[in-house]
Amino acid sequence: MDTASPRTRMSLVGVVVIGCFMALFARLWYLQVMEAPRLQVQAIANRTRVVAVEAPRGRILDVNGKVLVDNRTSLAVTIDRAAFKKLPDQADLVNRLADVLTRYGTPTKVSSLEKRYADVQFNDLYPVPVATDVSEEVQWYLAEHADDFPTVGVERRSTRVYPYGAAAGNVLGYVGRITAEKLKVAEPGIDPDSGAVKSYQSDSTIGLAGVESTYEKDLRGTPGVEMIEVDSKNRPVGTSAYQAPKPGTDIQLHIDIDVQMRAEQSLQDKLLRLRGTNQRDGTLRNATAGSVVVMDPQTGGVVALATYPTYDPREFVNGISQERYDQLTDVDGVSALIDRSISGQYAPGSTFKLVTATAALSNGLITGGTSYNDQGVYTVGNPAQEFTNAGSVRNGTISLPTALTISSDVYFYWLGDRMDGSKLIQDTAAAYGFDKRTGIDLPNESSGYVLTPEEKKALKDKYPDSYSDGTWYTGDNVQLAVGQNVIVVTPLQLARAYAAFANGGTLYTPHVVWRLLRPKNSEVDPGGVISVIEPVVTGTVELPPDVRDPIVAGLSRVTTGLGTGSSAFIGFDQQAFPVVGKTGTAQVEGKADTSLFASYGPGLFPRYAVTAVMEESGFGAEASGEVVRHVYEILAGQTITDAAPASSGSSD
Repeated sequence: MDTASPRTRMSLVGVVVIGCFMALFARLWYLQVMEAPRLQVQAIANRTRVVAVEAPRGRILDVNGKVLVDNRTSLAVTIDRAAFKKLPDQADLVNRLADVLTRYGTPTKVSSLEKRYADVQFNDLYPVPVATDVSEEVQWYLAEHADDFPTVGVERRSTRVYPYGAAAGNVLGYVGRITAEKLKVAEPGIDPDSGAVKSYQSDSTIGLAGVESTYEKDLRGTPGVEMIEVDSKNRPVGTSAYQAPKPGTDIQLHIDIDVQMRAEQSLQDKLLRLRGTNQRDGTLRNATAGSVVVMDPQTGGVVALATYPTYDPREFVNGISQERYDQLTDVDGVSALIDRSISGQYAPGSTFKLVTATAALSNGLITGGTSYNDQGVYTVGNPAQEFTNAGSVRNGTISLPTALTISSDVYFYWLGDRMDGSKLIQDTAAAYGFDKRTGIDLPNESSGYVLTPEEKKALKDKYPDSYSDGTWYTGDNVQLAVGQNVIVVTPLQLARAYAAFANGGTLYTPHVVWRLLRPKNSEVDPGGVISVIEPVVTGTVELPPDVRDPIVAGLSRVTTGLGTGSSAFIGFDQQAFPVVGKTGTAQVEGKADTSLFASYGPGLFPRYAVTAVMEESGFGAEASGEVVRHVYEILAGQTITDAAPASSGSSD
């Protein structure tokens, strides 16, 4: 029997109820007062998304301030691969997307979208751009019909623009989306004014070649931040906060775009004119590739750096297809993605006689007046091995200057024989900067080589199947003396060597970049200079008058009178702008000769060193000599002429 009164029971119930309400109110007070700041942050996070805004990259300018690379904003339609693969009717979505793009000004085939979507260059982790440079109408339509186009998005991107088209593409390079692997190791740059970190995100753009790659930390801008409000379906409905991105540092080059374009056009024209013709001995000239280098001998600044074939950086702007990339690796049998001016390796031929002459004079083997009777052939060894002049021409008794002017191989075979058993030629070549990279501020430079007896033996020991003999013979030394057989150099190395001779013996590190500038819309000193790339001396060649003068005397007459390069300079005003140079013809087994011409000018006060190398193009004067002449026309302000038709040319 329950003895508790109704009043007591009601009192107990009331206490319980009041206790519950007090606990509820206490919890509400705790959440609304004590936890309010934290919960407010969570609530905001649930309805906002923080998005990094890619900053415009710095511009690239030529030496005169002409803009070579700029930026513009464009819209790209993307598809999220991971989500797209889960859709039940993928074909229907692609068909409807192609229809929308076509309707609003971007004619698009379904096959084009499918091909772009499947391109292996794009990582599955990131949205794939399937259409670029679309109109604002496309963006608005897709936003309004987001439910009908799942996995489809529209991104606003800063896109590279090239006012001079393909010109200097090998120097400027190109950009592309950062890979997952690169994202893990990429070192961000620092803004020079604010100290802000130029961080990377999964969809960031990064320099992949040329100056874009070498100066990535400078060119990259500081990303901005945008806080986007979203609805319950995660669709954007507005922006709650925005911090604008800051453009990257502008970069000004030593490159003169007018000289660059002249070098590129002259090189291409001459190669195409020579292609399919025969050199003097009847060998077919395929004239596949070549390069031109123009340097300032007084600073190492690179005025022009041409290579052929080459690529158009505009093709890489929105991502290049794998098919097109593969095509660029095989243009008439050679790759357009290799910059032959810094990566090509060639026997220098008679242009190397500068080194042999310097070695012989510097070590007292000869003087400028020492003569030798050139009978067209030189014999060494037992059994005898004969080395001849081109066409076995007999030049009679000649001294060093004449031997350089007419390019007597026999005279230099004789010098090579006299220096056999030593490394005088190799040591002098090293002093001129051969056999090691120049250190130019571009990626993928080659080093070339000038073999010594020890290195030849080491190669035989390391690669016995590739080298039949590791012994150093006198024949090796006489061939080295004329730039053949045991030596290869890059066109840039050759240009730097002649630049060093031109300035009296100082080797500079070549630089394509001159200085770093603040962007034109910077809040701090717009367009002001941040830093200048000062000339860097990397070595010297001892060139006293008794060494330098005889060589100058010989090289000065190469482009005049009976000189091997005179035919290329007919009509060029040598009085106003004397060109000092050397032709070269390097033999390649089974192919037409490599044509070379190395030079500087004007003679007494050199401002430029110009070198051209052309594969399978014949003798030096008829191919590369003419290209160099065309470059000097714009450098000297003389009448611009067109490339001459292919001819049989002179002996070297």
